[in-house]
Amino acid sequence: MDEKLRIKWLGHSCFKIEYGEYSMVIDPYKEGMIPGLSPLHEEACEVFASHGHNDHNWFQAVKIIDGGAKSPFNVSKIISTHDDDGGRKRGMNTIHVFEGEGYRFAHFGDLGESLDDKRLGEIGQLDVAMIPVGGYYTIDASVASEIVKKLMPKVVIPMHYSSESFGFDVIKGVGEFLELTGSVVEYDDNLIEVTHDTKRQTAVLKYKG
Repeated sequence: MDEKLRIKWLGHSCFKIEYGEYSMVIDPYKEGMIPGLSPLHEEACEVFASHGHNDHNWFQAVKIIDGGAKSPFNVSKIISTHDDDGGRKRGMNTIHVFEGEGYRFAHFGDLGESLDDKRLGEIGQLDVAMIPVGGYYTIDASVASEIVKKLMPKVVIPMHYSSESFGFDVIKGVGEFLELTGSVVEYDDNLIEVTHDTKRQTAVLKYKG
Protein backbone atom coordinates (compact mmCIF):
# COMPACT_ATOMS: atom_id res chain seq x y z
CA MET A 1 0.00 0.00 0.00
CA ASP A 2 1.29 3.45 -0.92
CA GLU A 3 1.36 5.42 2.32
CA LYS A 4 2.40 8.71 0.73
CA LEU A 5 -0.07 11.52 0.20
CA ARG A 6 1.22 13.36 -2.86
CA ILE A 7 0.09 16.99 -3.00
CA LYS A 8 0.94 19.04 -6.08
CA TRP A 9 0.22 22.77 -6.26
CA LEU A 10 -0.96 23.78 -9.72
CA GLY A 11 -1.20 27.49 -8.92
CA HIS A 12 -3.72 29.81 -7.20
CA SER A 13 -5.92 27.47 -5.12
CA CYS A 14 -5.66 24.46 -7.43
CA PHE A 15 -4.10 21.23 -6.21
CA LYS A 16 -3.79 17.69 -7.51
CA ILE A 17 -3.75 15.11 -4.72
CA GLU A 18 -2.80 11.48 -5.24
CA TYR A 19 -2.88 8.45 -3.00
CA GLY A 20 -1.91 5.21 -4.69
CA GLU A 21 -3.93 4.96 -7.92
CA TYR A 22 -6.50 7.51 -6.78
CA SER A 23 -6.28 11.19 -7.73
CA MET A 24 -8.34 14.35 -7.29
CA VAL A 25 -8.11 17.95 -8.44
CA ILE A 26 -9.45 20.75 -6.25
CA ASP A 27 -10.43 24.23 -7.49
CA PRO A 28 -9.30 24.14 -11.16
CA TYR A 29 -9.15 27.55 -12.83
CA LYS A 30 -10.21 28.71 -16.27
CA GLU A 31 -7.55 29.58 -18.81
CA GLY A 32 -6.71 33.27 -18.79
CA MET A 33 -8.41 33.96 -15.45
CA ILE A 34 -5.27 34.39 -13.36
CA PRO A 35 -2.33 36.49 -14.59
CA GLY A 36 0.87 34.49 -15.05
CA LEU A 37 -0.62 31.01 -14.76
CA SER A 38 -0.48 28.46 -17.57
CA PRO A 39 -3.63 26.70 -18.83
CA LEU A 40 -4.63 23.59 -16.88
CA HIS A 41 -4.81 20.20 -18.58
CA GLU A 42 -5.17 17.51 -15.92
CA GLU A 43 -6.56 14.00 -15.49
CA ALA A 44 -8.03 12.75 -12.22
CA CYS A 45 -10.53 10.34 -10.72
CA GLU A 46 -12.54 13.19 -9.18
CA VAL A 47 -12.71 16.99 -9.17
CA PHE A 48 -13.96 19.34 -6.46
CA ALA A 49 -14.70 23.07 -6.34
CA SER A 50 -15.08 25.29 -3.30
CA HIS A 51 -17.47 27.70 -5.05
CA GLY A 52 -18.81 28.80 -8.41
CA HIS A 53 -16.26 31.34 -9.61
CA ASN A 54 -14.30 30.46 -12.75
CA ASP A 55 -10.91 30.72 -11.07
CA HIS A 56 -11.99 27.77 -8.88
CA ASN A 57 -14.64 25.69 -10.67
CA TRP A 58 -13.44 25.16 -14.25
CA PHE A 59 -14.16 21.42 -14.42
CA GLN A 60 -13.47 21.47 -18.16
CA ALA A 61 -9.75 21.61 -17.36
CA VAL A 62 -9.88 18.15 -15.78
CA LYS A 63 -10.51 14.93 -17.71
CA ILE A 64 -12.13 12.34 -15.47
CA ILE A 65 -10.36 8.99 -15.73
CA ASP A 66 -12.75 6.36 -17.05
CA GLY A 67 -12.93 3.55 -14.51
CA GLY A 68 -10.58 5.39 -12.19
CA ALA A 69 -9.75 4.23 -8.69
CA LYS A 70 -12.32 4.65 -5.96
CA SER A 71 -11.57 7.32 -3.40
CA PRO A 72 -10.14 6.07 -0.09
CA PHE A 73 -11.32 9.29 1.56
CA ASN A 74 -14.60 10.33 3.12
CA VAL A 75 -15.49 13.95 2.36
CA SER A 76 -17.08 16.45 4.72
CA LYS A 77 -18.28 19.83 3.45
CA ILE A 78 -18.26 22.75 5.84
CA ILE A 79 -20.10 25.86 4.69
CA SER A 80 -18.45 29.23 5.14
CA THR A 81 -18.59 32.62 3.43
CA HIS A 82 -16.44 34.09 0.67
CA ASP A 83 -16.35 37.43 2.49
CA ASP A 84 -16.67 38.98 5.95
CA ASP A 85 -20.25 40.15 5.35
CA GLY A 86 -22.22 36.92 5.55
CA GLY A 87 -21.71 36.12 1.88
CA ARG A 88 -23.46 39.27 0.67
CA LYS A 89 -20.39 40.43 -1.29
CA ARG A 90 -19.14 37.22 -2.92
CA GLY A 91 -21.41 34.38 -1.87
CA MET A 92 -20.68 31.16 -0.06
CA ASN A 93 -17.61 28.93 0.14
CA THR A 94 -17.15 25.24 0.92
CA ILE A 95 -14.28 23.91 3.02
CA HIS A 96 -13.62 20.31 1.99
CA VAL A 97 -12.29 17.96 4.67
CA PHE A 98 -10.99 14.58 3.52
CA GLU A 99 -10.32 11.65 5.83
CA GLY A 100 -9.05 8.12 5.19
CA GLU A 101 -6.01 5.85 5.29
CA GLY A 102 -4.95 7.51 8.52
CA TYR A 103 -4.90 11.01 7.00
CA ARG A 104 -7.11 14.02 7.49
CA PHE A 105 -6.62 17.08 5.31
CA ALA A 106 -8.60 20.17 4.35
CA HIS A 107 -8.80 22.61 1.45
CA PHE A 108 -10.25 25.91 2.66
CA GLY A 109 -11.23 27.30 -0.75
CA ASP A 110 -11.85 31.05 -0.86
CA LEU A 111 -12.53 31.36 2.84
CA GLY A 112 -13.40 34.97 3.59
CA GLU A 113 -14.22 34.92 7.31
CA SER A 114 -12.87 33.88 10.68
CA LEU A 115 -14.19 30.52 11.84
CA ASP A 116 -16.16 29.95 15.03
CA ASP A 117 -15.36 27.17 17.48
CA LYS A 118 -18.13 24.95 16.11
CA ARG A 119 -16.69 24.85 12.61
CA LEU A 120 -13.14 24.60 13.90
CA GLY A 121 -14.28 21.54 15.83
CA GLU A 122 -15.85 20.07 12.70
CA ILE A 123 -12.61 20.56 10.78
CA GLY A 124 -10.69 18.90 13.59
CA GLN A 125 -7.09 17.80 13.78
CA LEU A 126 -5.42 17.98 10.36
CA ASP A 127 -2.35 16.48 8.77
CA VAL A 128 -2.51 19.07 5.98
CA ALA A 129 -4.27 22.44 5.66
CA MET A 130 -4.38 24.24 2.29
CA ILE A 131 -5.38 27.77 3.23
CA PRO A 132 -5.66 31.15 1.44
CA VAL A 133 -3.43 33.93 2.77
CA GLY A 134 -3.46 36.79 0.24
CA GLY A 135 -6.40 38.84 1.48
CA TYR A 136 -8.89 41.02 -0.46
CA TYR A 137 -10.95 38.15 -1.93
CA THR A 138 -10.17 35.86 1.02
CA ILE A 139 -8.89 35.97 4.57
CA ASP A 140 -5.55 37.68 4.94
CA ALA A 141 -2.31 36.49 6.53
CA SER A 142 -3.36 37.51 10.03
CA VAL A 143 -6.69 35.65 10.02
CA ALA A 144 -5.12 32.64 8.31
CA SER A 145 -2.40 32.45 10.95
CA GLU A 146 -5.01 32.64 13.73
CA ILE A 147 -6.89 29.70 12.22
CA VAL A 148 -3.65 27.74 11.83
CA LYS A 149 -2.69 28.39 15.46
CA LYS A 150 -6.06 27.08 16.65
CA LEU A 151 -6.10 23.98 14.44
CA MET A 152 -2.36 23.18 14.63
CA PRO A 153 -2.18 21.14 11.39
CA LYS A 154 1.01 19.20 10.83
CA VAL A 155 1.60 20.67 7.36
CA VAL A 156 0.30 24.08 6.28
CA ILE A 157 0.34 24.94 2.56
CA PRO A 158 -0.43 28.61 1.81
CA MET A 159 -2.36 29.35 -1.39
CA HIS A 160 -4.26 32.15 -3.15
CA TYR A 161 -1.49 34.73 -3.00
CA SER A 162 0.44 36.74 -5.58
CA SER A 163 4.08 36.99 -6.59
CA GLU A 164 6.11 39.02 -9.07
CA SER A 165 5.24 36.52 -11.80
CA PHE A 166 1.64 35.44 -11.05
CA GLY A 167 -1.57 36.34 -9.27
CA PHE A 168 -4.07 39.16 -8.96
CA ASP A 169 -2.59 42.58 -8.22
CA VAL A 170 -5.04 43.24 -5.39
CA ILE A 171 -3.94 40.26 -3.28
CA LYS A 172 -0.72 40.14 -1.28
CA GLY A 173 2.23 37.80 -1.44
CA VAL A 174 3.00 34.96 0.94
CA GLY A 175 5.68 36.77 2.94
CA GLU A 176 3.48 38.25 5.67
CA PHE A 177 1.93 34.86 6.41
CA LEU A 178 5.33 33.21 6.65
CA GLU A 179 6.45 35.82 9.18
CA LEU A 180 3.49 34.83 11.36
CA THR A 181 4.06 31.07 11.18
CA GLY A 182 6.96 28.87 12.16
CA SER A 183 8.97 26.04 10.65
CA VAL A 184 8.90 27.40 7.09
CA VAL A 185 10.23 25.01 4.44
CA GLU A 186 10.59 26.38 0.91
CA TYR A 187 10.48 23.68 -1.76
CA ASP A 188 12.12 23.91 -5.17
CA ASP A 189 9.17 21.95 -6.57
CA ASN A 190 5.39 22.13 -6.68
CA LEU A 191 5.09 18.75 -4.94
CA ILE A 192 5.18 17.60 -1.34
CA GLU A 193 4.90 13.97 -0.29
CA VAL A 194 3.30 13.69 3.13
CA THR A 195 3.70 10.59 5.27
CA HIS A 196 2.72 9.85 8.84
CA ASP A 197 6.29 10.79 9.80
CA THR A 198 6.41 14.18 8.05
CA LYS A 199 7.69 16.91 10.35
CA ARG A 200 5.51 19.87 11.30
CA GLN A 201 6.05 22.68 8.79
CA THR A 202 4.69 25.52 6.68
CA ALA A 203 5.38 24.19 3.18
CA VAL A 204 5.89 26.81 0.47
CA LEU A 205 5.55 25.04 -2.87
CA LYS A 206 7.01 26.49 -6.06
CA TYR A 207 4.71 27.16 -9.00
CA LYS A 208 6.07 25.21 -11.99
CA GLY A 209 3.73 26.37 -14.76
